[in-house]
This record gives sequence, structure tokens and C-alpha cells, in this order.
Amino acid sequence: MRTAIWLYLFLFVAFFDLHAQYPMLTPFAVSLGAAPSFIGLVMGMYSLTHLPGNLIAGFAVDRFGSRLFIAASLSGAGVLLLLQSQVSDPWHLLYIRSASGFVLAFLSPACLTLLARLAKNHIHQGKLMAGNGLVHTIASVVSPAAGAWLAAELGFTQSFAVLGWILLITGIGSLWFVREPVAPLLADSPAASRKADSPAEAQALQEAAPGRVPWAVFLLPVAISCAQGVLAFELPLQAKSSDELLTTGLLFSIVSLGSLSTLAMLFLQKYLPYARCIAALALMALGYYALAIGWPLPLSVMLFAVGMSKGIMFPAMTSFLLQLSGPSRFGRTFSYMSIALSIGSFLGPVAAGAVREHMSPFFVSFAVLMLALAVLMPRAVYVQGWNPGAEPPPVAGH
Repeated sequence: MRTAIWLYLFLFVAFFDLHAQYPMLTPFAVSLGAAPSFIGLVMGMYSLTHLPGNLIAGFAVDRFGSRLFIAASLSGAGVLLLLQSQVSDPWHLLYIRSASGFVLAFLSPACLTLLARLAKNHIHQGKLMAGNGLVHTIASVVSPAAGAWLAAELGFTQSFAVLGWILLITGIGSLWFVREPVAPLLADSPAASRKADSPAEAQALQEAAPGRVPWAVFLLPVAISCAQGVLAFELPLQAKSSDELLTTGLLFSIVSLGSLSTLAMLFLQKYLPYARCIAALALMALGYYALAIGWPLPLSVMLFAVGMSKGIMFPAMTSFLLQLSGPSRFGRTFSYMSIALSIGSFLGPVAAGAVREHMSPFFVSFAVLMLALAVLMPRAVYVQGWNPGAEPPPVAGH
């Protein structure tokens, strides 16, 4: 449990540090003389270089563990931020942001894999994933305002330098405080591949064997991140064109508060992850449909409902993928999930911009969510291996 607490602390610092950059990047690029199209390229390259990093991270984390990759990713991102504070040319910013996307691609698969291996059972696993979502959400609520305050008080150069030193110190400190659990007997190891001596042992070996996640399941993170991308694109425009007095920041905070409300309901983790995913998909689709057709409800209510569905979805989705995968595939599973999230985050704003002149972009969100709901029709494999009282494949060393 001590390792999980330290990991949450480092995750909070990392997420806080990274989200604090969001209000700074665009005005910083403008101050360097970058054109709007070039700024879009800088943002896009970060996501593009994230993809190969995610792919490499999955296999590397499964083979070498999470601890070194967490430290290297945080420290590398800190060094790059220190270099970013010294750039004076837009092209140098592009190079550094591209390298940052690759380096930080290792962080999420490594952290999620380590959390999964710390779990005592499926319910504990779900609570750890909910805790990760809670830390991420809290950091995303408070860090943009902190980043804007830093930029106003210290300027871009000093702000990036401060954030870089925080990341660098956090990455180095993680080597002392983050510990890998005792490695479980992996199903694809030589010992696990031996023949069973009894029917009970044969059943245990069969349950421990790694599974292959159906590719249809990865439509779930694509649909979720696509819908989020549409919201990130459209919500500021909605705030400017409506009579609401809420600012864009307040609107996004309402979404985060909705997420916090359901992330705090840890009792939800005892229910089947597939059932939670379906319920969250349905609620999220309903929320986006309400936004698309302009239901006569306050905007804050509809956004709060979308946030509630996010709070249910993210720990359920990670638990669902853990349930379907095996102990030797956790890193790869999380890397594929990160890739799917990156693809959806790219497709959402692009689709929203393409259809905005013809219909509400929120219909795109509704459509992709309903497609995911249809593809994830009930299958026997979605309930196999779920036993809240049983030890999950990654047994922690307690």
C-alpha cells in the first residue's frame, strides 16, 4: 500500500506539471513568432510521437518492469522542459515537443501496469484504478489555473524551468520510493507452461493463462477519447456563443466535478467491469445527445452528467482490459489502450471541425458512442475470469 501512495503522489505531481503547461504553450509559441498552422503542427506532433512510444512501452514494461520507465519518463520530460525554457525558435519548440511526446508515452503504461500488479483482488484492482482517475482528475482541475498564474507571475521561461525541475526531481525521487511488487509466476514462463499434476492445478494454470483482448474492445477507448476531443473543441465555442455566464474553465471544471462524484463511489468497483462500461457508455451517449439537440436543461447539468459517466468509465475500462488480458500482457494491453486513446483524441477535433457547419459536432460524439455500444454486445468472454473475491493474475508480494 505504501508503494501505491507514493505512486499516487508522483502521478499527481506529473499530471499537475503536464497540465499546467496547457495555458502556456499556445501564447509561448505565438511569442516565438509561430503561425497558427505551425502551432497546430506542434500540438499534433506531440500526439504523433506518442504512438510509437506507447507501442514500445507495452513490450518493454512487460519485460523489464515499471519502476525504471517511470523514473526515466519523468526525468526525461523534466530535462526537455528545461531545454524548452531556453528555446528562441519555433522549430526548436517543435523538436522538443516531439521528443516529449515520445518520452512521456512510457509513463501511463508503466504506472497503470504497476498499479495492476499491486492489487490483492479484482475489487482492490478496481479501487486502485479509480484512485488513478481521481488523482488525474484533481490535477487536471487545479493545474491549468496554476500554470496561468505561473506564466503571469514569472513569465514563460521561468515557468517552464520551474516545472522542469519539479519533474526532474520527481523522476529521480521515484527510484527510491517506488518499488516493484514481487514478480508473479507469469503464465508464459517455463514454470507456468509445465503440465499440471492434478485437476485442481490444471484449472489454476488455465485460469492464469494470458488471454488475448478482442480487438473490438479497443473501440471503447477510441470512442471515449473521440467524444472528449469533440467536447474540447466545441465547448469553448459554445461558451462564447451562448448567454451563459460560465467561462470555459468553469465549464470544464463542472465536467471534472462530475467525474469526481462517481470516482469517489468506490463501491462501484465490485460490479462487473463490462456492465459498468455499458452503463457509462449509455449515460455518456445520452449526455452528448442532450447537448446535440439542445435539451431544455441547464448546460451545467448536461456537462455534469457527461463527467459522471467519465468517472464510471475510466476505472471500469481499465479493469475490463485487465480482466481480459493476462499477467504477461498488462504492459502491452495498456499501451494499446493509450494508442487507441491517442487516435480518438486526434479524430474527435478533426471530425468536429469538418461537420460543424452542417450539424452539431456533439452528434459525432453520440454516433461513435452508440457504435461502441453496438459493437460491445454481450459475449461470454466478457464475464470470464471475473471473481471479485479471487486473486487476480498479478499477485502482489505481500
